[in-house]
Amino acid sequence: MEYSPDEYTRHYIVTALFKLMHEYEYEKIKVTDIVAKAGVGRATFYRYFKSKEDVIIYYFERHTREFVFEQRIIPRGKEDHIKIAFDTLTMFKQNKEPFKLLQKAHLTDLYLGYLNKKFVQNFERDNNDKNRYLPYLYAGMLYNVSMKWLEDDCKEDAQTLAAMIVEAIYDKGDKE
Repeated sequence: MEYSPDEYTRHYIVTALFKLMHEYEYEKIKVTDIVAKAGVGRATFYRYFKSKEDVIIYYFERHTREFVFEQRIIPRGKEDHIKIAFDTLTMFKQNKEPFKLLQKAHLTDLYLGYLNKKFVQNFERDNNDKNRYLPYLYAGMLYNVSMKWLEDDCKEDAQTLAAMIVEAIYDKGDKE
């Protein structure tokens, strides 16, 4: 996947924020610190983001776009859903350090909010005739499992967790 100059600038800002989060408490990090670390001006920061929280949301969005770009299957059965869950968990594990920083800063609610939004969007697009609470159930399950997994340093086998997640929800959404 190729990036535009704007994407690179956003990437530098995201990277700067997470590097600063390694060194300082999130609340003490100022936009001035981020732009100095990223090598961009304040106006550039505000051209792309309204706040530090927007930088984190962008981080989720960028990784979601990369994940979707890499997916080559449309799930047609249980095994396909397990593969997608496995790929999701694998990507989460590869990015566990930023998530640990978010946990430390008590910002995981941004992740849950992001998951809720994405699940609702996808659900409305693909399953608008189903129970409107299901996307929140799925997002909540993924959030809680991934946060517990992170707490355990992602030691549990991703394939086992993926199968467990899919088993818990497979065909359950067809019942009202």
